Amino acid sequence: MVNTHSAPLPCSADGLAQNLIAHYVSYDEAGRLEATIRGRLEATRVRELISRYLPPTPCAIADIGGAAGAHAVWMQGLGHTVDLIDPMAHHVEQARRAGVPAVVGDARDLPWKTGTFDAALLAGPLYHLIDPHNRHMALREAARVTRPGGVVVAVGLNRHANLIGAALAGQLMQRQRIVHDIEQAGWSTANDRWSAQTYYHTVGELHDELTEAGIQVADIHGVAGIGGWLAVVTDRYGLDDEEGHMLRTALLAARMSDHYPELVHTSAGLLAVGRVGGQR
Repeated sequence: MVNTHSAPLPCSADGLAQNLIAHYVSYDEAGRLEATIRGRLEATRVRELISRYLPPTPCAIADIGGAAGAHAVWMQGLGHTVDLIDPMAHHVEQARRAGVPAVVGDARDLPWKTGTFDAALLAGPLYHLIDPHNRHMALREAARVTRPGGVVVAVGLNRHANLIGAALAGQLMQRQRIVHDIEQAGWSTANDRWSAQTYYHTVGELHDELTEAGIQVADIHGVAGIGGWLAVVTDRYGLDDEEGHMLRTALLAARMSDHYPELVHTSAGLLAVGRVGGQR
């Protein structure tokens, strides 16, 4: 493992790194998963899916781009050991205060030795790396620090999420250029929803990127499936969910969607799982 009090690695000088800094300085990532029905649904589903594939307790896990440690704390609670890395210093401090060993660093250049971990989780880096070479570097690094036969879990955003979301919100006419850009190229310079540049994968592209990094893909899941859109509508229009009915319904829809592979394409979030070195 690494020294949790080591000096922060410098952020790269490219525009993407500066863009990420500007976004996460002003955005409360630490509270995101608890602040909305959509966030709570995402957290529940990501953890359900991860649980299917993690090696037996205890195992060593790298949480790459793990922000303030929400998933890391949960994995520690299962009895695993977790080391977290994130490019934002305040995220790392939040993770450390939560009891997670954490360092500032870059997913494309991990500080850990080859084969250190039984599993690696990338729940954030891929959708902030616009350049495919950078995504390849991040996945190769995750595969490098994971032992042969170990599990790599990578989260991506669905290429078609903006088309579905803009249509549901009645904003497709206003956002038509952005939706078109993303459908064609995976991202848009005109995207005004997030200050950080964001990349959106197709299911096939996410599969191919893991394969090219030496990770044999076992499955690609839709994180929230069609249930995610119920959560989006509930949050957007402030629908009353004091009884938790909407969240339970969204969760049921997400779980049911997972039984039908063709519905993966309807999910805003994608979760790919594979093994390093092709071992099953």
